[in-house]
Amino acid sequence: MKLRPLHDRVVIRRSEEETKTAGGIVLPGSAAEKPNQGEVVAVGTGRVLDSGEVRAVAVKVGDKVVFGPYSGSNTIKVDGEDLLIMGENEILAVIEK
Repeated sequence: MKLRPLHDRVVIRRSEEETKTAGGIVLPGSAAEKPNQGEVVAVGTGRVLDSGEVRAVAVKVGDKVVFGPYSGSNTIKVDGEDLLIMGENEILAVIEK
């Protein structure tokens, strides 16, 4: 199945949860924090402004992004994979290499 988000929405695949701390302690599933990073898998066409113009989304498919801990409350399952749908304004930064 393929998703095409509407307007300024973005679909993100969350990064894998850390199962070990930096010191090597193994964390049980309930103690592991959900990562606040992910990869953009689909973007909408952009926000429609009051003037009728469409402002394109600033991220593109494949970008690694950082979002807030309470962002992306809309989680869906597509082909057995959990994906987040959030507005572009919930993305805090793009990770560049």
